[in-house]
Amino acid sequence: MKLPFKNNISLLTFILSLHVLFTNGQNKIPQIQLEKHQTSTAYVEAKIDSIIAVLTLKEKIALIHAQSKFSTKGVSRLGIPEVWMSDGPHGVREEILWDDWGEADWTNDAITAFPALTCLAASFNPELSGEYGFNLGEEARYREKDVLLGPGVNIYRTPFNGRNFEYLGEDPFLASTMVVPYVKGVQKNGVAACVKHYVLNNQEHLRDKINVEVSDRALHEIYLPAFKAAVQKGKVWSLMGAYNKFRGQYTTHHKILNKILKTDWGFDGVVISDWGSAHNTKEAALYGLDMEMGTGTDGLGVSKKDNYNYYYLANPFLEAIKKGELTEELLNDKVRRVLRLIYRTNLNPNRALGKLNNKEHHEVARKVGVEGIVLLKNEDNFFPIKDKKGVTIAIIGENATRNMTRGGGSSQLKPLFEVSPLEGLKARYKNATIIHTMGYESGASAYNATLPATLNQDSLYVKAVEVAKKADIVLFIGGLNKSYHQDTEGGDRKVFELPYGQEKLLNGIYDVNKEVGFLLVTGNAVEMPWVSKTKGILQTWYLGSMAGHSIADIVSGDVNPSGKLPFSFPKKLKDNAAHSFGVTSYPGDDVNQYYKEDILVGYRWFDTKKIVPQYAFGYGLSYTDFVISDVIINQKKYTEKDKIEITLNISNTGNREGAEVIQLYVGKHKSKVKRALKELKGFKKVYLDKGSEKTITISIDTSELAYYNTEISDWSVEKGTYYLYIGNASNNIVKKIRFNLF
Repeated sequence: MKLPFKNNISLLTFILSLHVLFTNGQNKIPQIQLEKHQTSTAYVEAKIDSIIAVLTLKEKIALIHAQSKFSTKGVSRLGIPEVWMSDGPHGVREEILWDDWGEADWTNDAITAFPALTCLAASFNPELSGEYGFNLGEEARYREKDVLLGPGVNIYRTPFNGRNFEYLGEDPFLASTMVVPYVKGVQKNGVAACVKHYVLNNQEHLRDKINVEVSDRALHEIYLPAFKAAVQKGKVWSLMGAYNKFRGQYTTHHKILNKILKTDWGFDGVVISDWGSAHNTKEAALYGLDMEMGTGTDGLGVSKKDNYNYYYLANPFLEAIKKGELTEELLNDKVRRVLRLIYRTNLNPNRALGKLNNKEHHEVARKVGVEGIVLLKNEDNFFPIKDKKGVTIAIIGENATRNMTRGGGSSQLKPLFEVSPLEGLKARYKNATIIHTMGYESGASAYNATLPATLNQDSLYVKAVEVAKKADIVLFIGGLNKSYHQDTEGGDRKVFELPYGQEKLLNGIYDVNKEVGFLLVTGNAVEMPWVSKTKGILQTWYLGSMAGHSIADIVSGDVNPSGKLPFSFPKKLKDNAAHSFGVTSYPGDDVNQYYKEDILVGYRWFDTKKIVPQYAFGYGLSYTDFVISDVIINQKKYTEKDKIEITLNISNTGNREGAEVIQLYVGKHKSKVKRALKELKGFKKVYLDKGSEKTITISIDTSELAYYNTEISDWSVEKGTYYLYIGNASNNIVKKIRFNLF
């Protein structure tokens, strides 16, 4: 139909008006990129405000939910980039398909695998943790990742937890101390660390539905401190929610936990869901989730199920805002945090280029492995083993050759290489004769599935015993692996003892050869009734690319072991606090779980209940001898504002260089509230040449003696008598000092 001339003029005027408005709006669009000198907090915050002012609702929504397995959208019309992330607590994961968990089969995504975090914790070396984080961050930067999904700081509560190997042990002070330099190291590269899983995700069994009931004291004193340290001291840029519930509400969008994180602690970063851990649009909007990622994904299909646009923080959030059910300011806060993350990472003009698989990274991986390996037993100086002609060393056990960077769930890696223990020992021992056999087989690693062994176990057993007969020394390399119901995401362990018939095999070997050393490859404690069948035991963890070289460094004596256990080894499962109360405490009744041990986790339980562990928290032997002497406290009476200083001498009285970890614990005498006998409050790793001595000082602010007071919902320092305990393990205290706080 032809319009009258007057109507045409009106339509033209309207179109011209829209064009003018659009042009004026475009002229107000801020410059997105920053110059190197424009990175002050005030400048960046002002820039973010100017961007939010020109974003549409749809553009804002697009910034806060996934567009693929590991990315979120940017705003193309403004030049705001996408955010790309990767799994990677101890290495940057291989590339994954856009909408599928399958590997993308790239040829340039192989990386350096660093030792798993239990090993890093066992080093008791915060400076080394900083090196670890920086080198890992360089690899993430080179791979063009903006967020590295790690480190994990969930507390080691039970030896059955399949993901304990990814975490920093049972003690909140140790985890807090080690996580801060890790976070800072990663973020020096313009890559966000993402501390996880917030919070109480201390088992894999039923992790997506179990409701955890725990006291406020245990929550604040045991399970939150490492997160708090990462936020307040590490200034971490992102944090991942957990799958489980806490007091009936999912932790990824939890009213109480959000207040603690963003109000009490002042976290200014982005809360990212674990993949599929969001369950409700209103709660996600109100209680702190900023970026929703998912397990089920569909970027191409039309089904609403799994479609990115129908995530809880996608179209449902948009529609709730349009209906007035939720406010746009809630959305703006999330967008502001995401933009802040972008300016800290991929729009950071001072961002370095990163590096991958260089010599420095390999050396750091090797050093962490060496410093984390723990010497548990050394009867008759079994270790170190000299490389001598005429000596035959039998290497027996599947873990001598098994790849330990594959499997394990989201922490699986694709390293450029992985030096096995057998390869490392062969490379180091040029004079001795090394012979090898598997001894047992466990089957390949798979996620959420147990695959059968393919070889005849009886034949492997018989051959191993025959090989042991021919050797002067046997090194049994066994333990756990990254298979389902071992050390892996998605499922907890089923049994405490060694799997795959290893104890039977060890007994058979011992019957024909008494010179047996055990290299225990695990991320968890195991039952050890077989200790007497060995002369030496090394806890070697999952050591990544340089595993074999790190192990050979210790076995040969090229480096003196200095690692200390970051968690307790119980003699039997019931000695562990979580298991001592039955199924309602672990693993729960399929709906609820009650942390009945409360604050008495790990060595706190063993100490307070006077239970003797197999190996204690903080324990680790050396090839040399150390003596702690002349322990002096700077005063005997303190106020709440004072600093406690402990000075002592540490001497290396042996015949070789080494390192010792001085540990300082504090206990309250006759407390008015339930307390552990003692709690770790300070430690220092000291390196000494043979025959040398050093004087060191460890300081504690008296405020660090506080307990969480449920009557005021805050921290309180109790006045009265305290004891300092100084030693080199939680159960090896060489000096106890009394002092008063008034």
